[in-house]
Amino acid sequence: MTNYTKRPSGLMMPRRDVLKGIGAATAAAAMSMPITSRAFATEAHPLTGQKIDMNILGIAGWLPSSLSVAMTPLFNDYVRERFGYEVEFAFAEAPFSDLFQRAATSLATRSQEFNIIISDSQWIGALAEPGWILQLNDVIAANPGLDIDWYSQTVIDTYMAYPDGTENIWGLPQEGDTIALFIRKDMLHDEAEKAAFQEKYGMPLPQTFEDFEDLTMTDFEKVADHFNRPDEEMWGTAMQYSRVYDFVTCYLYPFMFSQGGDIWDASTGQVEGILNSDINAMAMTQMKDWLQYQPPGATNFGIAEQIDVFTTGKVFSCFQWAAVGLAMITEEMKANDQVMVVAPPKHGTGDAADRIYTMGGQPWVINAFNDEEKMRVAIDFMNWWYLPETALEFARRGGNPADRPTLTADGFDDINPWNRAYKYMLEPGRSRDFWHHPKYAEMLAVQQEAFTSYMTGQTADPMQALNYAACNQQQILYDAGSAAQSPSRSCITASL
Repeated sequence: MTNYTKRPSGLMMPRRDVLKGIGAATAAAAMSMPITSRAFATEAHPLTGQKIDMNILGIAGWLPSSLSVAMTPLFNDYVRERFGYEVEFAFAEAPFSDLFQRAATSLATRSQEFNIIISDSQWIGALAEPGWILQLNDVIAANPGLDIDWYSQTVIDTYMAYPDGTENIWGLPQEGDTIALFIRKDMLHDEAEKAAFQEKYGMPLPQTFEDFEDLTMTDFEKVADHFNRPDEEMWGTAMQYSRVYDFVTCYLYPFMFSQGGDIWDASTGQVEGILNSDINAMAMTQMKDWLQYQPPGATNFGIAEQIDVFTTGKVFSCFQWAAVGLAMITEEMKANDQVMVVAPPKHGTGDAADRIYTMGGQPWVINAFNDEEKMRVAIDFMNWWYLPETALEFARRGGNPADRPTLTADGFDDINPWNRAYKYMLEPGRSRDFWHHPKYAEMLAVQQEAFTSYMTGQTADPMQALNYAACNQQQILYDAGSAAQSPSRSCITASL
């Protein structure tokens, strides 16, 4: 795997040259500097009097993308008042499943079609390796406002660093995201429901955020079973099982990670013997068993389907991304105080019970081929985005910032119903991301095929599905030069 301690030629100046540009006294002096240094000048602004057109590529149908774009007029007000130039943003979009290809097709031609991109976190490696996006270490060093106290190391590992474990920074968090558990509070607090649950299970129905902190999936299954009433068109919960993009993967991983399973060794590229483990086979069986508490067609559920069944009153609970909280809680639900959002349950039993869920969310990345004016605007935008007042405004509109000052500010937990659960799951060890490898898309495609094959009953044995995914991923990484070992001879017969 390439170690990006050296930046791609021509995209970044050495840090010592960048830092020479700090404190330039005049616009003329600023414009005589290298491109990245010009973007860091702190005196007279080189764009004063100009109007710059910028383009952002984001995720279609994804609220955090649209929230950030809706805030761009505030950025224009900011730079007009502070620096004397104007910016007009255009916004292009594509669904999760298509966005990387749209970005890659454009960037491969060294195009400025998209100046700033809202990338999924796993794409950082595929965008960084060819030199398509700007490495940000020198940018951060030269801009104190971007040297941010992030809420946890998880934020850096998920949205910023590549290769994993290095200090090479390629992205900055646009939207933090974790899985949370959305619950019908009105049903949970109903006195008759509490009495019936106590009588049936000999334990109290969980009522508070703190109750759910200690809850295991074994006990939550009792809750889901209690509210599972197919004859009344009501089911206990909803998860994601769809083959689209990474949907089933992100929901199966918590069953694996929380019980000691893993998916690969990032340092060696070894997958076979790690992904296809007994623990992971058990996790697959467990997730499939949860289909009994979910509406018909749940094997096709993705984000939109979950929103639909929860907001139309067909499920008592839903394991859902905190990022779509605005869509999960309708105005009527909010007015009637019908929803509470808590941490998802632990997996396992006793002292071994743990919760390690999948990280979601997206970073901003900057097109490395921007001309000097657009590069300057892009870095001005990042400086503005992480101002305390901007981060707080993003939260007020329903977004999820990831910096410690905002998340620990008085009243943050009360801004949105999901904020406390989001912040809780962002603590170290409670959520983790997965591959940032350039072969992410190929690895994901074969895994989604295998996982859904088992969940839908096409493949009866979970280990057969895991063997198929592990063998194919081992081959992908071996062919890419990232794995020392080729697939074993047993992989010859791996199939679904």
